[in-house]
Amino acid sequence: MSLQRLAAHNRPLRVSFEFFPPRTADMEEQLWRAIRRLEPLAPTFVSVTYGAGGSTRERTHATVERIVKETALTPAAHLTCVDAPRSEIEEIAASYWAIGVRHMVLLRGDRPDSLSYAAHPNGYASTPEMIAEIRRIAPFEVSVSAYPECHPDSPSLDHDMELLRAKVDAGASRAITQFGFDAGVISRFRDLVRRRGISAPIIPGIMPTTNIKGVRRMASKAGVRIPEWLNRLYEGLEDDPETRKLISAAVLAEQVEELLAEGFDQFHFYTLNQADLTYAACRLLGIQPRDVAAEAGA
Repeated sequence: MSLQRLAAHNRPLRVSFEFFPPRTADMEEQLWRAIRRLEPLAPTFVSVTYGAGGSTRERTHATVERIVKETALTPAAHLTCVDAPRSEIEEIAASYWAIGVRHMVLLRGDRPDSLSYAAHPNGYASTPEMIAEIRRIAPFEVSVSAYPECHPDSPSLDHDMELLRAKVDAGASRAITQFGFDAGVISRFRDLVRRRGISAPIIPGIMPTTNIKGVRRMASKAGVRIPEWLNRLYEGLEDDPETRKLISAAVLAEQVEELLAEGFDQFHFYTLNQADLTYAACRLLGIQPRDVAAEAGA
């Protein structure tokens, strides 16, 4: 890894950030410290997740609405179709449009009991169907998911790419990848998608690894491979959070450098509601903070 080479690039880059809705007052304070820390970096958008089976519906809506009212950020609300009738999904989408949200992240979603997916009897059969219907409600900008290592429920990568084509044909304007740690895998997926004539931007999802145990759990559910070298870096550091943070910063910087070398110019950071590593990565990418307060008063 060369920090000098990373800092010396001169390509215009765009970043976006993902947050999750807080469950407690302390977690809300942490979330808003992260939002305020990252806001001056002027991300293209910030997304707020939606829990399994819609379990965070009210908290997601409240967080998005506060971002609309209190920040200069462009929020994107996550919405899933699992375990929900069409009428409920359409009502939620319409309520977001009413408060000024113009961007949705539309996903199939996972059932809270972790059983295999089944469409609601009165729901959408697929994500492309949901995209098309919601865009009939209002002309939302739509982001969707992509899986360079193959979705765990998918029969093949070929199936995943054809599903991505259907999402784009239905109205999606970009795809954000599941997190991963191999820039070569992500770039090969992008190239395969391009060869199929799918032109929507493929944006790598970047996950900090400070909480490596949590990352391993998420990776196991998502079908993401954790490289052995990454596991070795964290051996014996279970009770040493400061060292884990330093290692995570180095891993994040190297991953961003590798993706830049593969030609990517957009990045989506899964912040886990913490700002420091994402902020540092953006500064390494040459993204300078703006004076938000001065701009608001101008």
